[in-house]
Amino acid sequence: MDTYILAIDQGTTSSRAIVFNARGGICGVGQREFSQHYPQDAWVEHDPEEIWQTTLSSCKAAIAAAGLSASDISGIGITNQRETTVVWDRETGAAIYPAIVWQDRRTASQCAGLKAQGLEELVAQRSGLLLDPYFSATKLTWILDNVAGARQRAEAGELAFGTIDSFLLWRLTNGAEHATDATNASRTLLFNIHRQEWDDELLGLFKIPRVLLPKVKDSCDDFGRCDPQWFGKEIPVCSLIGDQQAATVGQACFKPGMVKSTYGTGCFVVLNTGTEALASKHRLLTTVAYRINGEVTYALEGSIFVAGAAVQWLRDGLHLIGSASETQALAESVASSNGVYMVPAFTGLGAPYWDPDARGGIFGLTRDTGIAHIARATLESVCYQTRDLLEAMRGDGADFATLRVDGGMVANNWVVQRLADILDCRCERPMVTETTALGAAYLAGLQLGVYQSLDEIAELWESADGFDPVMNEVDRARRYTGWKNAVARVRTQ
Repeated sequence: MDTYILAIDQGTTSSRAIVFNARGGICGVGQREFSQHYPQDAWVEHDPEEIWQTTLSSCKAAIAAAGLSASDISGIGITNQRETTVVWDRETGAAIYPAIVWQDRRTASQCAGLKAQGLEELVAQRSGLLLDPYFSATKLTWILDNVAGARQRAEAGELAFGTIDSFLLWRLTNGAEHATDATNASRTLLFNIHRQEWDDELLGLFKIPRVLLPKVKDSCDDFGRCDPQWFGKEIPVCSLIGDQQAATVGQACFKPGMVKSTYGTGCFVVLNTGTEALASKHRLLTTVAYRINGEVTYALEGSIFVAGAAVQWLRDGLHLIGSASETQALAESVASSNGVYMVPAFTGLGAPYWDPDARGGIFGLTRDTGIAHIARATLESVCYQTRDLLEAMRGDGADFATLRVDGGMVANNWVVQRLADILDCRCERPMVTETTALGAAYLAGLQLGVYQSLDEIAELWESADGFDPVMNEVDRARRYTGWKNAVARVRTQ
């Protein structure tokens, strides 16, 4: 009999569940979108209950689509939108405030104040991260300081904090497990990535009571058992891992120097640096790629806040398109973007700029500009932002000839070819592009003994398509210079 693993991929705009077999093949999929809330400028929130319900519904749908029952599922792996912050009541499991999303910028002034005190170097040395509202710590501080009674209740041990993985694990195990893994912990600003433990000095800096925090485990580990009330039987939870690290595993980037880029709501480039926690000189992040059997593999990461979300904005905000799939035909319908550049800094700029107050802009508009030009410029903005990250990585000494790409946007052949052209780098698209969910499933399989090693997993990776650059260097340099000029016009620092 085949082994089936249920991977939960809880993302920024939807909750997805996929049933995989032992060969990494997709057997069934369930997906539910959920609401985005913007209560104030630069604030982004989710309803934790809606996240839970859409996750549960997606799991049941995936199992049904695979023609299976819960008794056929050997284990569960969870991957999640990172940094998004939830605080809940330990008695009831109910959140005391909406989830503050990784894109949220409300704590920009707090981060600026800490920078002004000269504390960023200490934070970077311990956590590998920069002082930015992107990460969990200042979001958590905000909840404790702005929800009535929250800080007192936290100090009394009545509340629990977690990123989305921890919240889902708590719910799945009916409160039996309050845990996270090293990858998610490494995105909080509270975790010492060198000592692999919560850091007392960082906890003091952000005024976070230790009693709030989950236990930190390996990325594949014993995370307890799913309560039978959810699916009809107990199922072991065998892996937790942040979404970009999960994609790194799904892309089998297990050797130092291998690099992948995932295109979802945002875009995230992750470079495996092996056992070395390499400190970037170009404002990239040092993070945990995965931790297995207590052994840590590190990575350099570049984070772009808006990629696929820019296409979603064309659909839902401007109503220029009816679906994301229309963008390829629109981009191909014009010879160029006609000098139009779109900088999608809707929630500030991520790496390598780290400007939380920047806002988006479209430049180069003329009477000749049409919807196709704007759609093409939107897709190209993702390519240019990726170039920004790869330039920073090369500046830190990385040397690579191939980029493994995945995520929803890479179903668009035009985008992948444009990436290869702008990056001057071969881009390889895998047979299974759902690499985030696949990575969680692989780690669950590793914990279950389905796979004996990462080498065995690496042998399952297959390239579906390779895209080589065809643009000439003069054209490439001219277009990228135009992009840099556009970025300079939206920056505030």
